Amino acid sequence: MTAALITPVASPGAARLTLLFDTWEQFEEVDGAVVGTGLIGGAPAVAFATDPRVQGGALGVDSCAAIVRATDLAVSRGVAVVGIWHSGGARLREGVSSLDAVARVFRAQTAASGRVLQVSVVLGPAAGGAAYGPALTDVVILGPEGRLFVTGPDIVRAVTGEDVDMERLGGAETHTRRSGVVHLSTPTDQGALDRARQLVGLVGRPGLLDTGAGSGPDPRDRVPVEHRKAYDVRPVIDAVLDSETRLELHPDWAPNAVTALGRLGGRTVGVVANNPIRLAGCLDAASGDKTGRFVQWCDALGIPLLFLVDVPGYLPGVSQEDGGVVRRGAKLLHAYAAASVPRVTVVLRKSFGGAFIAMGSKGLGADTVLAWEGAHVDVMGAAAAVEVLHRRDLAALTEPAERARLLAWLAENHEKTTGGLGRAVACGAVDAVIAPADTRALVLSAFAALPPGRGQHRNGPQ
Repeated sequence: MTAALITPVASPGAARLTLLFDTWEQFEEVDGAVVGTGLIGGAPAVAFATDPRVQGGALGVDSCAAIVRATDLAVSRGVAVVGIWHSGGARLREGVSSLDAVARVFRAQTAASGRVLQVSVVLGPAAGGAAYGPALTDVVILGPEGRLFVTGPDIVRAVTGEDVDMERLGGAETHTRRSGVVHLSTPTDQGALDRARQLVGLVGRPGLLDTGAGSGPDPRDRVPVEHRKAYDVRPVIDAVLDSETRLELHPDWAPNAVTALGRLGGRTVGVVANNPIRLAGCLDAASGDKTGRFVQWCDALGIPLLFLVDVPGYLPGVSQEDGGVVRRGAKLLHAYAAASVPRVTVVLRKSFGGAFIAMGSKGLGADTVLAWEGAHVDVMGAAAAVEVLHRRDLAALTEPAERARLLAWLAENHEKTTGGLGRAVACGAVDAVIAPADTRALVLSAFAALPPGRGQHRNGPQ
């Protein structure tokens, strides 16, 4: 039975589910929640929605039990679970019983983590337990009226004296750019449901790799030759992936790093890329959180990883050290080194220092590392390196022009001394130097030569 045939719908929650499912099998309505099963994005899935008509969607014992059943059912079937949230949190009228019930939801979500895809679509205010519920899931999508906060503006005002509205406290600007809680926001409710459907399709129907689909546009046309010139890496990603399949997560948070899903030769892959248009593509504290979590998530769900690298290093400075760049940056190191899915890396223009290691290096566990012709890899950029290596010689020159000439000459010859890309190939840190036009075909071949790794075929049919 198709979604179009079930109208009229008894509740707003059920109405929202019908807009989410391609086709549905059955619905179950309980006190304040609706649970359904069917196809989403072409993949079998389970979904639930809170009902804002029942005590503002507040979570009670029965509605929480329904959410737990939905989550457990998804795990038992090995399919995605999508939650549509519009809820004031635990029900005041049910007292501590509702708190206990919400805790059981959290436990079920935690048990499902890394086993099946969990997506939250927030279409109204979601406070307290209804905010932490989405936060425990893999991807959070915010509709135009969606809000996420621990507690609402009235209580904030009473406790802290801060005069703030719902939008500033828990809206899209707060959670897509500042906190990183929300992965995607959309201008319409239907748009939010569509993004959820696209995501479930990519993960729930990962597809099979077609090595014959190697032709594509030359990504070099989208990258300036000058290594210091900024550009947006997204068109490069699009040139490597199958046409119009990229779904970027967290586009507005830590935008110096791009994390996205897409299809490559029909197979779903996860992409991590430096974006030189922001902070010159440097890694920083926030990008450590963003990329580390994404890599860990892709590995848990059996999604191969492609890294596209153009990075001058880690962003230096007091604010970064205060912000925990070492601790947070280590999250990417840990996640990548622990991963077991196929991992392929392509160095586009440059990769220096600790960022060379973090961005999918061979030593950290990459299966295949390719580098474009003319790419630079080293401990640091040539100009900075010669400032350190030849500090005394440069300091002895008092004439600025003479010093500049020596500095330029030393920088020009630095890579010849250290070996650069040639040494990287010789020591096995880079497997091959490639023409940019061959990137897509060679990445496809690299993935095809690798065993599937953990999680393959877990999430539904191909």
